[in-house]
Amino acid sequence: MITKRIFGQTKNGEKVDLFTMSNTQGTEVDIITFGATVQSIRTKDKNGVSGDILIGFDTMEGHENYSANQGMTIGRYANRISGSFTLDGVKYELSKNEKGITNLHSDGEASQRVWSAIIADDNRLEMSLKSPDMTSGFPGNIDMTVTFTLFEDNSLRIDYYAKADKATPINMTNHAYFNLGGSEDILDTVLTINADSFTPTDENSIPTGEIRSVEGTAFDFRKPKKIGRDISENDPQLVMCGGYDHNFCLNEGDGAVITAFDEKSGRVLEVFTDMPGCQLYTGNFLDGTAPGKGGVKMQKHAGFCLETQFYPDTPNNPSFPQCTFAAGKAFESTTVYRFSVKNG
Repeated sequence: MITKRIFGQTKNGEKVDLFTMSNTQGTEVDIITFGATVQSIRTKDKNGVSGDILIGFDTMEGHENYSANQGMTIGRYANRISGSFTLDGVKYELSKNEKGITNLHSDGEASQRVWSAIIADDNRLEMSLKSPDMTSGFPGNIDMTVTFTLFEDNSLRIDYYAKADKATPINMTNHAYFNLGGSEDILDTVLTINADSFTPTDENSIPTGEIRSVEGTAFDFRKPKKIGRDISENDPQLVMCGGYDHNFCLNEGDGAVITAFDEKSGRVLEVFTDMPGCQLYTGNFLDGTAPGKGGVKMQKHAGFCLETQFYPDTPNNPSFPQCTFAAGKAFESTTVYRFSVKNG
């Protein structure tokens, strides 16, 4: 079932709607049209008590004044590009919204806009957005669509689709910050990532081009371990970022590529995706100043993100899996988040 109500309005006076998707298992997902944002996900814990497993904001004021992309759809290019790229012999200078050096999350091309929405079925919501040529410096008028579907097995499926009238890089994702147990931080969350390698970065969080083995490093999550176990190691990659803010090169195979488990609540999150990478971000830059839901200030490591994606700065790294799509050729991708509980 899907219901609709008004969430608020932007500073510019645009109306923002909120849609609540629910199933018969008691799982509920709230999505707002500003940024095609997953506002809340309420799931039951091992005692049958429902709780919101996302950190974020209760109001439009929070989203517009304090947001670090909590729950938002990111596009046309998720993650970072090192300020420019060359395509078909033309150099495109991008807006540099991070440190005046890099382009992060397309400078809000998708996340800071109000999307159009239609209820496509009793468990499916479709949102769409048109963005003009040269937005944030990217070539091509682009149509983006994101479809959210909530199933009876407590899976939330997100389908991404985009097509432009010029060749352009496309790399869409969702930027939800998970906190499965409602704890002050997520350092005790047990995480498993099916990835043998990751992409180390320079001081501006741009990949160096190296694909480095996780073997013997703090980045080895191939066996379950707590996020906080190695996060304070004296590894230059962790020190630079204040924790994990890195792309993992996902292994191919059936089943979940990532699993997160919170022992206190018993909640389990499994991630399935057809994308080659996933950015693990552990909320390193949350500093306790942003008032989140219920007025609670979001502290460092208050949530973790699992941003399924092509690798960062792909247009400048020809050895990475490529994501430049010719005019009229569609970008299509699917990521599924499945929720369950277990004891112990």
